[in-house]
Amino acid sequence: MLPNSQYLLKLAYTKMPFGKYKDWYLSDIPEAYYVWFQQKGFPQNNLGKQMQEIYELKLNGLEFLLKELRNKYPKP
Repeated sequence: MLPNSQYLLKLAYTKMPFGKYKDWYLSDIPEAYYVWFQQKGFPQNNLGKQMQEIYELKLNGLEFLLKELRNKYPKP
């Protein structure tokens, strides 16, 4: 896999570490959650960056790509 592919695979397997959706894959969290963060501000860390990327994927209807990556490349 290419470096960008590795990043997408990591993003596909990242889970929410806190809150109502703790232990959910970021791509499985409802879009409304990300809309709220978009309005209030994403965390200023790596998780916040990943959440912004998921928001953009959801906004464009592309979050299914991360689910497909999890199916094609199961985590060991």
